[in-house]
Amino acid sequence: MLVRISHRLAALLVAGALSSCAPVTGVAAEEPAAPVARNVIFINGDGMGAAHREAARLYHLGPDGRLAMDRLPFSGQLTTSPKDPVSEITDSAAGATAWATGRRTYNGAISVDTARNPLPTLGAQAKAAGRATGLVTTAQVTDASPAAFYANAVDRDAQDDIARQYLDVSKPDVILGGGEDWWLPKGTPGAYPDRPAADRTEASRGTAGNLITRARAAGYQYVSTPAQLAAAGSGRLLGLFANEEMFQQHAEGRGDVYQPVVSLPTMTGKALDILSTDPDGFFLFVEEEAIDEFAHQNNARRTLQAMWQLDRTVAVARAYASAHPDTLVVVAGDHETGGLSVEAVDPKDESGAGKSAEDGPLPVKGTKLRFTMDWTTTAHTGQDVPVTAVGPQADRFTGKHPNTHVYDVLAPILTG
Repeated sequence: MLVRISHRLAALLVAGALSSCAPVTGVAAEEPAAPVARNVIFINGDGMGAAHREAARLYHLGPDGRLAMDRLPFSGQLTTSPKDPVSEITDSAAGATAWATGRRTYNGAISVDTARNPLPTLGAQAKAAGRATGLVTTAQVTDASPAAFYANAVDRDAQDDIARQYLDVSKPDVILGGGEDWWLPKGTPGAYPDRPAADRTEASRGTAGNLITRARAAGYQYVSTPAQLAAAGSGRLLGLFANEEMFQQHAEGRGDVYQPVVSLPTMTGKALDILSTDPDGFFLFVEEEAIDEFAHQNNARRTLQAMWQLDRTVAVARAYASAHPDTLVVVAGDHETGGLSVEAVDPKDESGAGKSAEDGPLPVKGTKLRFTMDWTTTAHTGQDVPVTAVGPQADRFTGKHPNTHVYDVLAPILTG
């Protein structure tokens, strides 16, 4: 045995010496195979631009902190222009359609082209390829961004028909968020009463029948409380946790509330538990809608609150990807809302009164420093948005790309 070991060791030493002085032809050194993406988690901070990230970093973590979304190793920028006849500034429907189909279209369109023809969507394509699929949002589950991945509509407001398409056509395995009103006929309140005190305009308004009953008949577990969500087992899952959005986006100090019945990180974790049982992999779309809605209100503190929940959600996705290296995680915003900049406190600058003005001063965590969030509009802007990613093919998001590039990267993974 000792002789054999010596011979092997000598052979290795000789081989090493030869390789250091002359190339070896005809023999390729084997390298460990790079992980192939089997799962995709795509996370949308609706309305989130670079300044939203920086304000959240300073407020929640301080000058030396780093958000979970900014710790992802690959980063780039996405342009957001739609193909709209009257505006160069996108809405969420056109922005998400670019991601979900690889085609630019008009504002208000849900995965249809400019001639109103339906386009194949990533969610439906992933399902057809045998993958599990899901969506999680703090908006209505039928709102523009999630809808673009799983439905087609010439008008984003057709939310009851979008819900019907989920059940009849694209069939996502997990659907979690708000928007119970669109799943029930007018006059048929569900777990969340019609015309609640927080917003008297909220009430059941569907026109496609009782879609919750139909979902149950199609094999979905239906849940509407945190306890029910926690107890839900494997299999298809529909969870609706609000009449409309899972927050109240009223003007600052006038009924604005961000207290989702179930947090975005919790919903995301549950979705991953269910989808990860599919041996063929999965596609999960996740969205924090409140960033956009509160930025429309120029509401700094609620925007920062929503940003933190988004970042905690990214941490959940990153932890999953760390344990499953065949998972690609991508974080982006569909557009920027508010024309936000992060500025020093300057009494000679704007007073901060009214909309589209400075909001603050706000504390920089762990210091005596303060900053202001200066809004220039209550609408969307044409700013590029940052994108960060980790996992197989994450490096393809490096550089500046049109928002349709998301589809170009994800479609081959999800349909392969």
